[in-house]
Amino acid sequence: MTERKISLNLATTRQQWGFAEAVDGCLRAGITAISPWRDQIAAIGLDEAARIVRENRLQVTGVCRGGMFPAATAQGRQANIDDNLRAIDEAAALNADCLVLVVGGLPEDSRDIGGARQMVADGIAAMLPHARASGVKIAIEPLHPMYAADRACVNTIDQALDICEMLGETVGVAIDVYHVWWDPNLAGAIARAGRMKRIFAHHICDWLVPTKDMLLDRGMMGDGVIDLKGIRKMIEDAGFFGPQEVEIFSRDNWWQRDGDEVLAVIKERVASVC
Repeated sequence: MTERKISLNLATTRQQWGFAEAVDGCLRAGITAISPWRDQIAAIGLDEAARIVRENRLQVTGVCRGGMFPAATAQGRQANIDDNLRAIDEAAALNADCLVLVVGGLPEDSRDIGGARQMVADGIAAMLPHARASGVKIAIEPLHPMYAADRACVNTIDQALDICEMLGETVGVAIDVYHVWWDPNLAGAIARAGRMKRIFAHHICDWLVPTKDMLLDRGMMGDGVIDLKGIRKMIEDAGFFGPQEVEIFSRDNWWQRDGDEVLAVIKERVASVC
């Protein structure tokens, strides 16, 4: 695993560094791929973010995030689609490999998860003409079922691929090990994604036992129970050889450490356990 096979999702150092500082840290560490969040792009300005990416010849493995489609009203759903159109423009300006979607959960006061999933499919369909015209691929990121109500009603790779089949080849999946490692059909789903040529991103971290906070206590690779090498082999056997994108939300541990230390540990762990 070479250094160019690592991408830093900028959430991993969000408490230490802004966009420019994170890029400087990556370059010091020999990492030349990043995945920024939209609030980090907004903080520095899209034009400046694009300049930094261009002048440093960075690969942007994804922009986080679009999605959040379901809403209780037609007006709310349209507002969400409009925000996704803006996200497409940001991804295009950074020449990103994809725009990652966290699709959203149940609308307020709803118990209809099937209806929410239909809103997701309809929302992606509505943004696709602009995405295709802009040359931006759309990557649905299935989230662990614990997030089905509030963050993502699409919870398995197979569910995401069903949407991809409906909508066409520019819609694929971002496979985040934190969210899918438990799936008893993981191998079959990854193989299916490979046959469809729909794997657009591969995110890594680890699942700690115990996990103190489901959102903000992700582990560094090797500190938890996920078979990272096994999943990487499945993904490579399916034909995807892009960077492994390190995405760690860690309020009480890794966000409290020096950013250069975090990147040094990432490089060592990718080489040894991923």
